Amino acid sequence: MPRGGDGADAHLPVLLAEVLAAAKVQPGRRWIDGTFGRGGHTRALLERGARVLGLDQDSDAAEAARRFEREWAENFRWQQKNFKNLKTSCREAGWDTVNGVLLDLGVSSPQLETASRGFSFREEGPLDMRMDQRGGPTAADLVNELPESELTKLFYEQGGERDAKRIARSLAARRRVAPFRTTTDLAAVVAATVPHRRAGGIHPATKVFQALRIAVNREEEALVSALPQAVEILEPGGVLAVISFHSGEDRVVKQFMRERASAWIETPRHPNTVPNPQHHLQDVKRFLPTPEEIEKNPRARSARLRVAIRNNNRCHEVKP
Repeated sequence: MPRGGDGADAHLPVLLAEVLAAAKVQPGRRWIDGTFGRGGHTRALLERGARVLGLDQDSDAAEAARRFEREWAENFRWQQKNFKNLKTSCREAGWDTVNGVLLDLGVSSPQLETASRGFSFREEGPLDMRMDQRGGPTAADLVNELPESELTKLFYEQGGERDAKRIARSLAARRRVAPFRTTTDLAAVVAATVPHRRAGGIHPATKVFQALRIAVNREEEALVSALPQAVEILEPGGVLAVISFHSGEDRVVKQFMRERASAWIETPRHPNTVPNPQHHLQDVKRFLPTPEEIEKNPRARSARLRVAIRNNNRCHEVKP
């Protein structure tokens, strides 16, 4: 699902008001925006006087970042890196700790709307889906080379696709005749296999594309790696804010915050009142987009923001 981008390009940062309310940004505070995109959230932080390190593995994001470096020379820094390298990136920026970490997961609106990136089936493009195009397997590689059983598992586990087995069987049969090369080709075969529209009117290929994108970019692995690093580099009172767009991502974030929280606010039936050195978070909360935001930006409809505050317990060393 898409995440927000630079408002100047008509790509709205999602749940911005909720992020800013939770962040309580003060001038001079250090923030890492681990998913810079086109800088929508970063700009709002900078306008409130924060110092921001922007991270993104996408080379297209680097172009927007260069504009930010010129406009906000004193307060903005940029690194073209995956957010799984949070701790290393923080050190390379000359910071030991930060006051906030923001992760806006998923694919950005500009990525979706650029056919040559291969994230969307609305227009024909190469079946790529790599956020970092400097290397690594493409979606075409996975579709054409993974065993049918692995495709089934991928579509079910990462996409929540209930017809995963039937779709994988169709793809395996088709690729024996000709390999998949374009987004529209893949989408057409999926749609012919399960022609019915899903809840909310989504295209039959939506979950397949989601699963492939997650696998190509190893998104879940990056998230699992980044979360404990984020807690380690946060100052006491610092904010961890994560926006997710599908249940798998949100489940990972929710479980992590639950395990690290000294008291779980969303489920007060199970508070942990015994001090534990692993409990580094408190005040865990969830926010949803308002009806007004969804009307203004329909792509926000599936967004979930989870926020937690770093407490004073000492973190154990986490290898980046």
